[in-house]
Amino acid sequence: MRNKFDSQLEKLNLELITMGALCEDAISASVKAMTNGDEALCDKVFATDAEIDQKERDIEAVCMKLLLQQQPVARDLRVISSALKMISDMERIGDQASDIAEISKFIKNSNVKSRVHISDMAAAATKMVTDSVESFVKKDLSLARKVMEYDDKVDNLFGLVKDELVRLIAEDRENGEFCIDLLMIAKYLERIGDHAVNIAEWVEYSITGAH
Repeated sequence: MRNKFDSQLEKLNLELITMGALCEDAISASVKAMTNGDEALCDKVFATDAEIDQKERDIEAVCMKLLLQQQPVARDLRVISSALKMISDMERIGDQASDIAEISKFIKNSNVKSRVHISDMAAAATKMVTDSVESFVKKDLSLARKVMEYDDKVDNLFGLVKDELVRLIAEDRENGEFCIDLLMIAKYLERIGDHAVNIAEWVEYSITGAH
């Protein structure tokens, strides 16, 4: 019976890795769409977001099967309940990548885009998502805590982007609407970092029992 349970837990891990990879793809494509003005990439993000939604339902089904059929012990219950919380955060990450892609459809001014640190924010947020999921699969408490600490980098980059956009508006008011769009994208990236922190905190709970 335990071997069957462990096999299903492994399936859960693989599904979570797949969902995390989809989130990474969605973030990357949405930021590339913003940088390149590529509407085909926007459509790719929307399709990936739909895959993320389906993966959330698939993982919920695996978790329910584990809970109902396998009578898990306390530590196993923590792992399963943490996974259910994590996929909710990953689903929101997909939504926010989709929101970035939606805004990116209307952003054309490459001169301004090259003068703000949006790409750096995107790279930092993607790293947090990747590491948070990896920390769950590897049961790596140290990595989970590094994700929580790394959120400061994303927050600092958000502050830098805000300052840069304020300066750009002061230089040329015609950039105002465009800069507001970029600020919204930066805010979505900051929220993606926050969701990665939530995932890392659930990893900590699954390992230690403390949240």
